[in-house]
Amino acid sequence: MLTKRQNLLETIKGGNPDRFVNQYEFMNLIMEAPLGAMVGPGQTIKNGWGITFTWPEGQLGGFPIHDDAHKVLKDITMWREQVKAPAVETSDEAWAAAVAHANAVDRNEEYVTAFVAPGIFEMTHHLMSMEDALMALYEEPEDMHDLIDYLVDYELAYAKEMIARLHPDCIFHHDDWGSQRSSFVSPEMFEEFFVPAYKKIYGYYKANGVELIVHHSDSYGVNLVPSMIEVGIDIWQGVMTTNNVPELIEKYGKQITFMGDIDTGVVDFPGWTPEIVAEYTQKACEECGKLYFIPNLTQGLNFSSFPGVYEEATAVIDRLSKEMF
Repeated sequence: MLTKRQNLLETIKGGNPDRFVNQYEFMNLIMEAPLGAMVGPGQTIKNGWGITFTWPEGQLGGFPIHDDAHKVLKDITMWREQVKAPAVETSDEAWAAAVAHANAVDRNEEYVTAFVAPGIFEMTHHLMSMEDALMALYEEPEDMHDLIDYLVDYELAYAKEMIARLHPDCIFHHDDWGSQRSSFVSPEMFEEFFVPAYKKIYGYYKANGVELIVHHSDSYGVNLVPSMIEVGIDIWQGVMTTNNVPELIEKYGKQITFMGDIDTGVVDFPGWTPEIVAEYTQKACEECGKLYFIPNLTQGLNFSSFPGVYEEATAVIDRLSKEMF
């Protein structure tokens, strides 16, 4: 029987896996790294960038507050005065728990996986709102290029510290690039603003011992797949059914692997049942096949919003592996 790591490599390289890669099983996520304050259910917090996040009780996630009193960046042409990056944490104490976790992982079995969020596109709209960020790409492209370069430099400074301490062989990087039906920006605009940024970021990781780039974007992104391949993404996690995943595998499978096709919204809700989870999980596995595909809830971490859904999908995938391999 192949290890989780071996089975993953057989799957993404078009070899001979002996079972489905079961959701996040190959990534041992190091969540203790000092990446900055993260909002939790029922909380309102301000992070090191000055961005205020709120997660109302009863909702499924948090998001920045963008009224006049809370918006960090009110004028893109003034970003140098209004945006100040926090210091990258360099103390041994701050990194101790993450280092201990990374050192405890059996790297023959799993990838030591550093978690990085938010991504560069998300940072632009967290600072100034989605509407302002999208408008700025059109109205003030030079300032947006400069702001993006500033955000990239910060991530590279964080990456240098993180790599030196954790020596990750996988990066799980968030940056949502679309809605369910469309990317937020055109492929041409993505190529201009974000491809150079991610070439620098993912190129740096790959040049410093990282073997695997897993990028989360639970969205439509068919039109951005060539760019994903160009910047060095190995696995697109969060790929929704609106992308026609079997078609993507047929067209791009030898260049990138697709992880998802079980839309969180249709299985992870208060009235979920094992039958519903089984239906959509089996459909994904049967239609997408054994290579260049990892069945997974499109959720951006290894859990579900409602207790039991993620575990039920895991059990179904295990059963299907026994039946289909």
